[in-house]
Amino acid sequence: MIRNLIERIVLIVVVLAFALWVDFSREIEILNPFTNEALFARNVEPRLGLDLQGGLQVLLEADVPADQPIDSASMEIARDIVQQRTDALGVNENVIQVAGERRIVGEFPGLEDTESVLATIQQTGLLEFVDTGDYSPEPGTVLVTDYSPSGQPVEAGDANTPVYHTIMTGADLDSVGVSQDPLGTSFQIDFQLKSDGAQIFADYTTANVGKFLTIVLDKQVISSPVIKDPITGGQGTISGNFTPEEANAFAIQLRYGSLPIPLKIVETRIIGPTLGADSLNKSLIAGLIGMSIVALFMIIYYRMPGIVAVISILIYAAVAFAVFKWFHFTLTLAGVAGFMLSTGAALDANILIFERMKEELRNGKNLAQAVDQGWARAWSSIRDSNLSAIITSLILFWFGSTFGATIVKGFSLTLALGVVISLFTAIYVTRTLLVVFIRSFKPQNLERWFGV
Repeated sequence: MIRNLIERIVLIVVVLAFALWVDFSREIEILNPFTNEALFARNVEPRLGLDLQGGLQVLLEADVPADQPIDSASMEIARDIVQQRTDALGVNENVIQVAGERRIVGEFPGLEDTESVLATIQQTGLLEFVDTGDYSPEPGTVLVTDYSPSGQPVEAGDANTPVYHTIMTGADLDSVGVSQDPLGTSFQIDFQLKSDGAQIFADYTTANVGKFLTIVLDKQVISSPVIKDPITGGQGTISGNFTPEEANAFAIQLRYGSLPIPLKIVETRIIGPTLGADSLNKSLIAGLIGMSIVALFMIIYYRMPGIVAVISILIYAAVAFAVFKWFHFTLTLAGVAGFMLSTGAALDANILIFERMKEELRNGKNLAQAVDQGWARAWSSIRDSNLSAIITSLILFWFGSTFGATIVKGFSLTLALGVVISLFTAIYVTRTLLVVFIRSFKPQNLERWFGV
């Protein structure tokens, strides 16, 4: 039997109490009793995935010829830039990952303003400072410049399509910010150049006072200011009739650089919140029905151990859900499936233990010996099966991360976490509760209490 029973009971009660606190709270806050100020605060709002709360899923593909090779480093850089751009727009809980060799998958749960996100992530964000001499093109004009991201030379055009020289690009920017113009009527982009870019900018503006320096984003004119004086401090301003939203979006594109490869949207899928809520409700109902049937079977077949197993599984569910909320794991339908499967693994461990215990009782052992031997002999099978499940989860998680299969990632993550928590409940909680029940009821009729 268990020697440190009281300590085990106290630990179980503390863990369960904290788990229930997290489960039924949206924010955990601990106050200083003397000052009533918050000593610790944590948001434990559950995070639901795209399929449960609705939102946008977009599939991006490299907009280059099919026979042109793309290295994995460029795709990872593009993924990081898309992630940073959407984060800066205030899009929370988004998931951006590379899918295969040429594609990026983006998921934005709960997103409502889909147009701004699609416009921001697709633009390459190539900023150029172009020498247009005495010509001041209107904003929105498309220019042909001699700069190419691929490094391929741009041939000179004819009289109708001149090619303008690019002085420098957005790669020379050090910092970017948004401010209002001196009159307070519009917004402007303030930038600071790196040392090399500042020197190029100073030399050019010193030699071209009175000329126009046109600022171009993705070959489209943003503004074309005249150079009134040499600019030697490495600082400058991009002015235009920007709204606050336009200025912020423009600054985001510049701040996080240009994409190493252009991207095009090949597929978008918008899931309404009604569909997500309906899926969640049906999943919960199905889970409750399945759990009720399993609980009824365990109680009828295993009697007292079955009751203990049901209580243990409820504790497992409370702890697992608290872990998901506390660490802000995103819960999806596939994750719910993984959670249900890990619940089955927890029951499987209990069944192995109970069957071993019944064998010991049939062989004439007393309850204390049967409990100890049941756990000892079932442990190797429980250990191996759960270790196999964890290894499988790791393989699935790697597969989902490599090929952009978010459904597989969600399933593998919840399965692995569930298996780890189920080991705690099966080995620690179930055994402790069973000893408490045996000492409290002191069962004599083994057939009535254990089905032996």
